[in-house]
Amino acid sequence: MKTYEFDVVLKDVSEVTDDQVDELFAAGCTDATPASCAGAAWIHFDREAASLEAAISSAVAQVQAAGLQVSKVELDADAAVSLGA
Repeated sequence: MKTYEFDVVLKDVSEVTDDQVDELFAAGCTDATPASCAGAAWIHFDREAASLEAAISSAVAQVQAAGLQVSKVELDADAAVSLGA
């Protein structure tokens, strides 16, 4: 399996609290790092999965299970998927 890197941006959260971090960990986000800047909060994932879609789907489901809402998912330019030429 491959490791995929992406950020899950949280809706209506300016900073992730310690309690939210505990909930994320309990929901299975052991491969995630919460972060915030300028009033926005996100969770960076280094998720091992069979596909990018599977990695993102499982991460979003776990974030929602922790009681947080997802605004969007962002990929780093370096992590862009190559469709081949």
